[in-house]
Amino acid sequence: MIINKETLRFNRDIFSKNFIRNFLKTESASGVILIIFSILAIILANSDFSTYYYDLKNTYLSIKIENFELKETVHHWVNDGLMAIFFLVIGLELKREMVNGQLSTFSKVLLPGIAAIGGMAMPAVVYLIINKDNPSAISGWAIPTATDIAFSLAVLSVLGNRVPVSLKIFLLSLAIIDDLGAVLVIALYYTAEISYIYLFYALLSFLILMTLNLFNVRIVSIYLFVGLFLWYFILHSGIHTTIAGVILAATIPFSVKKSNHSPLRYLEEKLHSFSGFIILPIFAFFNADINLDSINFGSLSNPIPLGIMLGLLLGKPIGITFLTYLSVKLKICNLPSSISMYDILGVSFLCGIGFTMSLFINTLAFVPTNETLMLSQEYSKSGIFFGSILSGILGYIILKIRLKKDEQQK
Repeated sequence: MIINKETLRFNRDIFSKNFIRNFLKTESASGVILIIFSILAIILANSDFSTYYYDLKNTYLSIKIENFELKETVHHWVNDGLMAIFFLVIGLELKREMVNGQLSTFSKVLLPGIAAIGGMAMPAVVYLIINKDNPSAISGWAIPTATDIAFSLAVLSVLGNRVPVSLKIFLLSLAIIDDLGAVLVIALYYTAEISYIYLFYALLSFLILMTLNLFNVRIVSIYLFVGLFLWYFILHSGIHTTIAGVILAATIPFSVKKSNHSPLRYLEEKLHSFSGFIILPIFAFFNADINLDSINFGSLSNPIPLGIMLGLLLGKPIGITFLTYLSVKLKICNLPSSISMYDILGVSFLCGIGFTMSLFINTLAFVPTNETLMLSQEYSKSGIFFGSILSGILGYIILKIRLKKDEQQK
């Protein structure tokens, strides 16, 4: 990663408050689109049109060039292809924040970092405690650890401009670190048999990308071209392709030349709206096919959905709030002046909105190779649905009460 004084001077302009507001606005709006496409998927999956929906989802699409052919179902193209682009955007956002944003210094990253650790660890603990006697369910421990950035910010945006910008930034930083944690979990835990030859090819692709970065090559299309090979090799290596997106993002130059052009900033601007308004809604459409017959509180007697729901609904707020409170009390870090622990509690519930990220990890945790795993994947959706909805409602209510009290005091 190339960083220089010219870069830092330029950052004062491109990372202004207006940029942050525009970023949050896009995330919030995409959350609304996500809701619409998720509801549409649920309606189609439970209607007379369900056959057409699943036929489309399981239709094979192929790319063929002479003797080369890559053939996957629509569902797999979405999860392995489009989601790699989504994580490329997450990687770009993370690198930007680490270079000169909300995560650029140790003091800035410490508070949301500690909160994110609590927000990932406690839901996993809750899930594992509930499913300790069910060995086949253990692989689902990471499902309630995820946070849906778009949905959580969408709920926060409903409260209007009265919400402190610092609280929105805290949520955004926490969620980005959370997503990075999800990437690491996917890479380390949800990896099938490794093909070392393809892993070697992927390493060579990464070295080429790093060489381009070191020589300050600033043509984005070259990085994307090499990134396609990286994606293909990782796809066949046994590691999930989301890793390819994050690796590619790490190699995109951030530095600015006299033309005031930052390749990373340029690519992020081009892909951010595409990711929020197209990729995530399409992902939700093909993954939110929840069977309403299984969506009832009676289904929560099954330890898998119960563990997921309680992990999101209780594990997230307990982990985030407790570790944040502890770190502030021990003077490890400080809360921004405009927010209180009451705000942290409200945001911690919003982080319990796992939804798209939880659904994504669900497809990796319970690959439907047999009837038991197929049922586990379906049961999980019930826990994700209830846990996310209830977390969002409670988070909204807590922050709404807080804002009303502030208005009364004024």
